[in-house]
Amino acid sequence: MSFSTETKREICQKLSTRVPLQYSELYAMLVLGRVFTADSIVFKTENEHTFSHFIFLLNKLFKPKFEVVAPMRGESGKNKTYTVTLTCPADCRRIFEYYGHDSRELNLRVNRANIEDEEQQRAFVRGAFLASGSVTDPEKGYHLEFAVSYRNLCMDICRIVREIQDCDIAVKMLSRGGAYIGYVKDSEQIADLLTYMGAVIAAMNVMGAKALKQVRNTANRRANSEIANLQKTAAASAAQIKAIKRLKKSGNYNLLPDELKIVAELRYDYPELTLRQLGEMLDPPISRSGVNHRLEKIIRFAEDKSAKEEKHE
Repeated sequence: MSFSTETKREICQKLSTRVPLQYSELYAMLVLGRVFTADSIVFKTENEHTFSHFIFLLNKLFKPKFEVVAPMRGESGKNKTYTVTLTCPADCRRIFEYYGHDSRELNLRVNRANIEDEEQQRAFVRGAFLASGSVTDPEKGYHLEFAVSYRNLCMDICRIVREIQDCDIAVKMLSRGGAYIGYVKDSEQIADLLTYMGAVIAAMNVMGAKALKQVRNTANRRANSEIANLQKTAAASAAQIKAIKRLKKSGNYNLLPDELKIVAELRYDYPELTLRQLGEMLDPPISRSGVNHRLEKIIRFAEDKSAKEEKHE
């Protein structure tokens, strides 16, 4: 079961108890269904939970005559569509007019008279998501959207979502494949909207996935930093040992001052140690920068001796 399907299942399990809220929720599903006119009402969905929820509200509130086309058992993919078609024109007109719509309307818009208070707004947004919404699995990304057939209707949905109090949802809009999409990309805003609609478990999964990603990213950054430091240390150690070997081979090693020779011996014997660890082995111990300073002197000393030898040759 996809994350979006599971989210809709969770929303459908929490039925609005007040009848006015049920009317608002059903209204969103009708407006965002396939057809909503005075002569025809058709609702389509690929989600079984949304389908059952729609049938329940439709029967309870209006008891119209309708036909259902459901996918055959075992059917999957794009063909798995549930279709509810009202068969009586009088029922279509009754429902259409109940929600304050007129057959002379040129464009289908949300009638705000059906969303009179904050609770009705919540119920409407729930229904809108059930009918036209989807949400990406947070393990893959953060994206919640409403897919709407008409531009002005999509603008209405976006406006209603933006007006949700205490959520501050920055829903944006784009066109895609002949439809209009109202979408949210911010993980915290998606979690807030899911919580607002009653999908608390889904919201917790979004924030849990985000927290896990942050932990992973932090661990990866630290690991990469440690690897880079180890590589840097290894490269520096190799250069230092190369200089010490050059001095030993040329017979110039014994010309080093005692303080440099002690550090050179430690570096030669312990190539894997950090500068701080080398410094702690000295008596008395010296700082990391002190060890680095002495090793740089050894490298310069080796380079100077090598340059003089090449000049004499």
